[in-house]
Amino acid sequence: MLADEILREMHRRVVKSFLDIIILEKLNDEIAPVGAYDVINFIHRELGVAYGPDLICALLYSCEKDGLIKSGYNGETKVYSLTDEGKDKIKIIMQEKPRILNLIFEFLLIELPSF
Repeated sequence: MLADEILREMHRRVVKSFLDIIILEKLNDEIAPVGAYDVINFIHRELGVAYGPDLICALLYSCEKDGLIKSGYNGETKVYSLTDEGKDKIKIIMQEKPRILNLIFEFLLIELPSF
């Protein structure tokens, strides 16, 4: 059914758009640092979207470069955890969730002019 395909595609696009925030929130919920494959499996299991390691590792690298997460090793596995700056950012995002959702809702209500 076309509507189902469109909804699946929109779901995938929304998840991809907020993937950095989803990763920060996942790391915030964890007691111990997690590896890239843990993040990949979480996104697939909980959100129903499969992304490969290239995309996830690039996002993890970007978040680390921005000072939001830090990496270390658990044996030979590279693992990630939030920095204080990352914890502050995810805390603010969660506090402002109603306003963020309102922005998205307003965007969806915008009527674009005809060409």
